[in-house]
Amino acid sequence: MNDFTAPTIDWAAVSPVLIVLGAGVLGVLLEAFVPARARRTTQIVLALAALAGSLVAIALLWDRVQDGSVAVVGGSYVLTPFGLGIQAVVALCALLGVLVVADRTTTGQDAFAPAAAAVPGTAYEDETRRAGLQQTEVYPLLLFATGGMLLFPATDDLIVMFVALEVLSLPLYVLCATARRRRLLSQEAAFKYFLLGAFASALFIFGVALVYGFSGSVQLEEVVAVLADPSASPLGTMPGLVVAGLLLVMVGLLFKIGAAPFHTWTPDVYQGAPTPITGFMAACTKAAAAGALVRVVFTLAAGLDAGIRHDVEVTLWAVAILTMLVGTVAGAVQTDVKRLLAYSSIAHAGFLLVGTVGLDEAGSRAVLFYLLAYGLATVGAFAVVTLVRERTVTAGEPSSVEPVETRGEVTDDGVVLGEATRLAQWAGLGRKAPWLTAAFSLFLLSMAGIPLTAGFLAKFGVFSAAVEAGAWPLALLGVLASAVSVFFYVRIIVLMVLTPPADDAATAGEGAAGTTSAGGDPGTGASAVSEPGGVTATITGAGTRTVVVRTVVTVVGSRGPAAVAIALCAAGVLLLGVLPAWALDLAGQASQFRY
Repeated sequence: MNDFTAPTIDWAAVSPVLIVLGAGVLGVLLEAFVPARARRTTQIVLALAALAGSLVAIALLWDRVQDGSVAVVGGSYVLTPFGLGIQAVVALCALLGVLVVADRTTTGQDAFAPAAAAVPGTAYEDETRRAGLQQTEVYPLLLFATGGMLLFPATDDLIVMFVALEVLSLPLYVLCATARRRRLLSQEAAFKYFLLGAFASALFIFGVALVYGFSGSVQLEEVVAVLADPSASPLGTMPGLVVAGLLLVMVGLLFKIGAAPFHTWTPDVYQGAPTPITGFMAACTKAAAAGALVRVVFTLAAGLDAGIRHDVEVTLWAVAILTMLVGTVAGAVQTDVKRLLAYSSIAHAGFLLVGTVGLDEAGSRAVLFYLLAYGLATVGAFAVVTLVRERTVTAGEPSSVEPVETRGEVTDDGVVLGEATRLAQWAGLGRKAPWLTAAFSLFLLSMAGIPLTAGFLAKFGVFSAAVEAGAWPLALLGVLASAVSVFFYVRIIVLMVLTPPADDAATAGEGAAGTTSAGGDPGTGASAVSEPGGVTATITGAGTRTVVVRTVVTVVGSRGPAAVAIALCAAGVLLLGVLPAWALDLAGQASQFRY
């Protein structure tokens, strides 16, 4: 009979993950016991407190890991300086992302459907809207996803890494389907993300199986030991197994990063998901997956011989080049701001991979700073998108607060509709909201890598790491791709600042639309005529009264959280660009990825 010996667990080392996951479990219980009127406030406070507590725990552990990495439960959880740095980036971006999720605009509604499971367009969905139901379950789901992201780069065990991958992915699949507007597009995005994510997870676990077959272990350091001493495993003389396994594991990680050719889910999911969730995914998931990629590839590459290591580097080269090419070329022709930011995210995944080709600590340091700079700009940019909305206006009236029928749809919250994501609708935005336009322009300039922003130093860091590793051609291609990407960032700024608002043209054509003659049905008294200039006329009454409804762009006010997130992100982008020394020092301290 075997005696079980309970392992000794360093709970302090695991505290950043435990705080978030524990708060997620508590949030599920609150859904059952807290009254509906206080549920939303309680969930928001709990989520923000948990993420802030996780950041505090990371800060308290910082000095400890500088003296040596901490292994918990035989390497199932290994806290290295690099892993702790990735956790800090994820927790900070998640905190800012939850602020955007928690925001309610001055229309009184958030970005989530009152009943996510309702079939779009049904009477049941209309009833849930009129009843004012709220989806407060999004906050525990966000905490579970964040907990998985915190665990993802902090384990030396590939099985635990796979569990973390699923913990962070499953809540996101659900959250992508919860958009209040464009419900069918949201559900389609969730289905695509789930289906492709399942394939990526399968490839990941197949790769783990091959690595285990080679070494008899799923812990990275033990695999490296078998690479150094092939006689330690029956199949240790077959390094092709570990190379094939490594490539399959990389596929699963590159899918989460959004690198080509595993990027096809990104534009559709970013466009269809609720915009606050899109910002959360773009910043936090990319940071966690990039941290796990560095952890796996850099650690295993240290045990490979020169020839196989060269093959891994060539693979990273090919993926980085293809990713930058797809992101920049496809992004330049987009007409939807969310799809444009999606292809921008793909391009940035390519820039990140440029910094990893050296497989050394210089690359891990550059990746850390890049993830921080990119995360701040991304959360801020999507927070701005949530405030730029479409609004229906009736001719002869400044606005309408009653539900009106337009194109067969009944608005449920007056005249304010969903986000205005078509680029043409952003024309002249600077005249309507100068401060919001300035913040969005700052985020775009940082993504473009303009000096005095965080993005400039981030790109300089990854390109410098590639040059130090001897990959100067790849760095040169990265600079060229970055120069091309400036085009579509600056195009948006020019559109917002120098182009007259599209509403001016619509107003000029309003008189003609108002005099359109169309026969109304005496029984129903309603018909619709589509007019030039994007104006829609709805004729009601017994063929005698004409009501013209047109769609304009408005900037809704934030009730606080989104405005705070935008201000903090803008301050962070400027601070990292003007005074980056402290952040670069911290990234240097966190560059060690092995123990």
